[in-house]
Amino acid sequence: GSVAADMAWLHQSRGSPRLVLVVVCVALLLDNMLLTVESSCLQDSVFLEKENVRVGLLFASKALVQLLVNPFVGPLTNRVGYHIPMFAGFIIMFVSTIMFAFSGTYALLFFARSLQGIGSSFSSVAGLGMLASVYTDDEERGVAMGVALGGLAMGVLIGAPFGSVMYDFVGKSAPFLILAFLAMFDGALQLCILQPSKISPGWMVPTSQSPSVRPSAGSLCFANMGVAILEPTLPIWMMQTMCSPKWQLDLDLLVEPEGCLCFCRWLCSMLGMFIVGISLLCVPFATNIYGLIGPNGGLGFAIGMVDSSMMAIMGYLVDIRHASVYGSVYAIADVALCMGFAIGPSTGGALVQAVGFPCLMVFIGVINILYAPLCFLLRNPTVREEKMETEE
Repeated sequence: GSVAADMAWLHQSRGSPRLVLVVVCVALLLDNMLLTVESSCLQDSVFLEKENVRVGLLFASKALVQLLVNPFVGPLTNRVGYHIPMFAGFIIMFVSTIMFAFSGTYALLFFARSLQGIGSSFSSVAGLGMLASVYTDDEERGVAMGVALGGLAMGVLIGAPFGSVMYDFVGKSAPFLILAFLAMFDGALQLCILQPSKISPGWMVPTSQSPSVRPSAGSLCFANMGVAILEPTLPIWMMQTMCSPKWQLDLDLLVEPEGCLCFCRWLCSMLGMFIVGISLLCVPFATNIYGLIGPNGGLGFAIGMVDSSMMAIMGYLVDIRHASVYGSVYAIADVALCMGFAIGPSTGGALVQAVGFPCLMVFIGVINILYAPLCFLLRNPTVREEKMETEE
């Protein structure tokens, strides 16, 4: 009887917005935990000052691959729906996680990290698109995006300390095997809940032409670039200036990303970018790990403001263009995020060697402060879009 009841419950739950939110949340959590667990384990194995550039490239490889794959995933989800790409993303992530557990050379790590980029592209574009399609009310969708991005933030938050502790006390492959188990759980959830989509929505108006998408994408890119640059460079700078012990190097990023729910979205994004800029300017003034708590906390809170506001704005932009097909717009959003995470680490290492860590922080901080006023363009997208429709 209980089995029949469970089956009935599963049947009712299929495609329910809350369970879709759980699946997407766990997928984003996993992706970002894997990302930061790798970073913390890499610091152990290959971190030296002269390694700045190689480590930066290794960090950036995932985002670079994701950048190349994203433009194909958007149109693919428009053709086959969100469920198949989402599941494909899970399988690729699982393989990548297992590879990390057992790879010892730079080349293998590079390959596993790049493979993760492909999986990540499928999961995030399909996941966010699926969320936008099941939460049709704009306000509810804003909250759901905030929760899903909270999962992403949580992954960034707990990944590094979790990886560091497991690596030191259990062994190199332990954190990855636990994440592989988590991935299995998410895959099983997906199989139970998500029914293959029968819709074939056809092609969407090319969203990148929309005037409001460009400032949104730029905002996502520059705000996240700040955090991306810190990931490989801050631990090395701490080692040099603060003589920090190993366990502190991962705690420096602990107070970072927080999910954030807000309703005046353009204002949230603008304030978020100002706070990102100011926080980055404050980082070089820290003389010990406690001095980093303020700037990193500000950075995490502000990134949450920018990301959750922009993801919700982008879903809304699709709605007002009368074609509710979200794959393409979230592919654009993901490309913007990946630009930040690809340019950040790959150039960060080299720039630190050229101009020094404090100058780099000032440079990226000032870019964020100067870009912030452009969020004003998102104040009333409906009117702007209508103007564009009439011009066409």
